[in-house]
Amino acid sequence: MTPTDASGPLSGTRVVELGIWVAAPSGTAMLADWGADVVKVEAPAGDPLRQIRHAVHLDDDQPCPYFDPENRGKRSVVLDLRSVGGREVLAALLEDADVLVTNLRPAALARLGLDHETVLERYPSLVYALVTGYGTEGPDAAAGAYDMGAYWARGGVAHLLTTPGGPVPTQRSGMGDHLTGLGVAGMVSAALLERARTGRGQLVTTSLLRMAAWQVSTDYNVRLMVDREPPRTDRRDEDSPVWNSYTAGDGKGFWLIGVEADRHWPTLVRIVGRQDWAEDPTLATRAGRSARRGELIAELDRIFATRPRRDWAALFDAEPDFFWAPVNDVDDVLADPQTHAAGVVTHVGRPGGAVPMGDGPIDFHGVPAPTRRPAPRLGEHTDEGLADLTRRGRLRPSTTTAPIGATP
Repeated sequence: MTPTDASGPLSGTRVVELGIWVAAPSGTAMLADWGADVVKVEAPAGDPLRQIRHAVHLDDDQPCPYFDPENRGKRSVVLDLRSVGGREVLAALLEDADVLVTNLRPAALARLGLDHETVLERYPSLVYALVTGYGTEGPDAAAGAYDMGAYWARGGVAHLLTTPGGPVPTQRSGMGDHLTGLGVAGMVSAALLERARTGRGQLVTTSLLRMAAWQVSTDYNVRLMVDREPPRTDRRDEDSPVWNSYTAGDGKGFWLIGVEADRHWPTLVRIVGRQDWAEDPTLATRAGRSARRGELIAELDRIFATRPRRDWAALFDAEPDFFWAPVNDVDDVLADPQTHAAGVVTHVGRPGGAVPMGDGPIDFHGVPAPTRRPAPRLGEHTDEGLADLTRRGRLRPSTTTAPIGATP
């Protein structure tokens, strides 16, 4: 297919995606944001993420906050890869591709003749990026997975975020998938750099389980390196009162970030007006405050509940060497001018007007930013793509008549 006009550091890079749900598609969306031409190959029924509209009661003509940000800037081609015609079209796409990204199960890929051994033998300069739940080896390598299971639950993240004795928290949508998508974009970029040096493609992999382990690797390392159980605490029993979350009188939360307890304790004492604490020799050291942490935290809870957060914010901000942060809800974040100054929100063109949505976390300052294009409709570019492949001799004309059929 003819690449779209794009700028960005990956301009001119051709990516074929065989991806569903979020982990792989979020990675290729980032590649598209960076200027790559991404062709999303979908089954006739489409990526199942297209159907996740019920959670926020969307009409069919409304933009979908689940599907659209993970697939903006791509082109959609519908192929039935169980058919001869569908596989021939995919082969033609791969002839010109630099990268194949997939999170289909390895067994399904093998049945289609799309396992990495077969594909790389035919296209030795291709970067083949594979996303799995649990890795490519071991007893559960073939298992399907979602990030709630492989990343959040089995990877240990949920347990580490559970207050001892409390309920296991629920993961927010796509947390592990988006972290994995960032890994996809990084590993693909590194593999392309290696290919530029050597001319060779390769298999690059990541998994939801590995991403969980990497994200909380400090806790893993506590066990691995010194054989201690990673600490989990109830905020009411936090070791240092200057490193804890609190709730103001209007119900709004905030974190005190006193990373150097001895340095920040006198400032906190001054802010809350407890001169008696400053004069108490048992509170002069971190160990002394730790010994009385339950009492101190309970008293700080009482004090902070006497005034709204905005009042405490003014007092905190008046101290040049005191660190804190509000516990924001989504509306707070989106109302914060720093959110927009930092580039958190982008606008993507769509019939009816530009749609705001979350942007990727990385900016390139040496090249023009690509124009953000909307997510494609299912099969929107199938006819255009087949015609282009035929015109350039990549496909026989007869192939274009049955790429999505069920020809055995």
